[in-house]
Amino acid sequence: MEKLDLTTPNFTNENIAKLAELFPNCVTEKKNDIGEVVHAIDFDALRQEFSDTIVEGTQERYSLNWPGKREALVTANTPISKTLRPCRDESVDFDTTKNIFIEGDNLDALKLMQETYLNKIKMIYIDPPYNTGKDFVYKDNFTVGKSEYEEVSGQIDAEGGRLVSNPDSNGRFHSDWLSMIYPRLRLARNLLRDDGAIFISVDNEQANMKRLCDEVFGEDNFVECISWNKRIPKNDKGIGNIHEYVLLYVKNRDSKLEFTMRKDGLDDIYNLLEQLKRKKTSLDQAENNIKKLYKKNGYDRGITLYNSLDKNYKLWGKINMSWPNADTFGPTYDVFHPNTGSVVKVPDRGWRWKKETFDAAAKYEDGEYQDIQELHDGSYLCGKIWFAPDENTQPSSVTYLDDVNNFLLRSILSLKSDGGVEVENLFEGKSYFSYPKPTSLLRVLFSSNMAKGDILLDFFSGSGTTAHAVMQLNAEDGGNRSCISVQLPEQVNEKSEAFKAGYKNISDISIERIRRAGKKIKEDNADKEGIENLDIGFRVFKIDSSNMVDVHLPPDEAHPDMFEEHVGNIKKDRSSEDLLFQVLLDWGVDLSLPINREDIEGKEVFFVDGNALAACFDEDINEDFVKKLAEKQPLRVVFRDDGFTSDSVKINVEQIFKLKSPATDIKVI
Repeated sequence: MEKLDLTTPNFTNENIAKLAELFPNCVTEKKNDIGEVVHAIDFDALRQEFSDTIVEGTQERYSLNWPGKREALVTANTPISKTLRPCRDESVDFDTTKNIFIEGDNLDALKLMQETYLNKIKMIYIDPPYNTGKDFVYKDNFTVGKSEYEEVSGQIDAEGGRLVSNPDSNGRFHSDWLSMIYPRLRLARNLLRDDGAIFISVDNEQANMKRLCDEVFGEDNFVECISWNKRIPKNDKGIGNIHEYVLLYVKNRDSKLEFTMRKDGLDDIYNLLEQLKRKKTSLDQAENNIKKLYKKNGYDRGITLYNSLDKNYKLWGKINMSWPNADTFGPTYDVFHPNTGSVVKVPDRGWRWKKETFDAAAKYEDGEYQDIQELHDGSYLCGKIWFAPDENTQPSSVTYLDDVNNFLLRSILSLKSDGGVEVENLFEGKSYFSYPKPTSLLRVLFSSNMAKGDILLDFFSGSGTTAHAVMQLNAEDGGNRSCISVQLPEQVNEKSEAFKAGYKNISDISIERIRRAGKKIKEDNADKEGIENLDIGFRVFKIDSSNMVDVHLPPDEAHPDMFEEHVGNIKKDRSSEDLLFQVLLDWGVDLSLPINREDIEGKEVFFVDGNALAACFDEDINEDFVKKLAEKQPLRVVFRDDGFTSDSVKINVEQIFKLKSPATDIKVI
């Protein structure tokens, strides 16, 4: 039986294989660090392939470069032997939820997700560190020290003197920051669907982030740099700044994506409509309530136009049918009232539309209106034309709010919501985060191009605003979008309010914020139809070392006791569920699929997504058990390599499945 590899993909080898298909003459061989002969790329030959003249020496070219870039790329391509360990106690609705929260370094998390979520994420949103010059949280092993940076970048001469002043602001922090974000963006791009998009919040590193994203995603895939107005202006440079930025890139411009959003400030309107509809409030009273809300919120005329309701409680408004140009005249023709049959009043300058267009909108065929709806005030709707109770008033065309509610996402967003207040309201007025993003901003971004069942990823989760916004958006429109959040367990300051409240790290606060937000959303929408189906749960995973024992020791570190310690190949502190999720990662199975446990012949068996995968990591597996399991006919099955009662049983496993379930793929760990 084939053993599972249980490591992340080796992107270096994959990239070499891709180049070998295009340029076989550029593939050579070399010895690696342990003396094995492996494939490699002859870069001189590869450079020559892209030139019609002889290539000699380094050529000038347009690029973004910095000390540590090559090391960052190597780190992105280097596989790791780690896993995700499930934490049921910290999770909510573990067995049924589609949402995931991963605690750990997001570079490791992105590598672990490469098999499972390759080309499956519809949208990514990140709010990475803004690089204010303070110490970094994500100090990857390739980040250069100050002295090394100065040497590599040429900031010191042979005698150790500085070549430029203020080297921190002139590069070192920029290089560290770029080296941190570069490999993460490369790995994230792999996860996006072909019709996927990424939103990146950024401030003082906006210029570098734009150039870096041009390299990673392609300059042609840049969509827009969106400015959004914060509530509180920042004034540390002599000018009040209320702007931050969101870069928008798509995976593939050929997808021709269109980003649309709901009009600002309409949540109250739609919530009120839902309540009026459920309570079966009379239409005239409902209209009065809508108009009062318009006045209270101070909506502009573009919204107050939609202040009438049809029999289905849908908001609509009237548009004048008179010819708009005062210097010319439009067509004139007879329009008959749907009730009296008399000719209605013709506008002074003629009609806005020609007769064919009017008749089509009014559904007027063969001398009759095909769809007449009498309204509560005695007026009439015929298709999308409104008529007064009699022929003495000029008719108007009708536009429904739902028809115009979605419009193109704008490059400038103005939002009143305060993210800090939102978090404080969840934590009894305590302020645990500085400047968290408001959910209103994220709901606008997410609703612009996400279908109701899509997956969203945020690998700089921070306070958990993204997960909160996804749940809120699903509550608003009945969607079932799922969210994957990743957050480093960065320790909080011991003098902070969060530490005093018992929170040791950022991920703890984030998890609690998501838990409280989900509960509040359900409470606030308790009377909404279908709210009981809203997914407010999440599976918590923590990044840890592999479940498998590392037996690759150099000879000088070997000792007699190690043989007894390493009789089994699985670490003693790992559970069967730990092993299951490492198998799911290696096999590329969705981590949010439903999991059931069954007892078969006294053995614990996990069934993932029905019969998609069966896993048993118990010991003393015998043929009777294998026969019972084979009768279930799972698509895939996995055992412990040392879990069989004898070698003969292990040999017979494949034969048993060939007889009872020939389509089953069998592997061991």
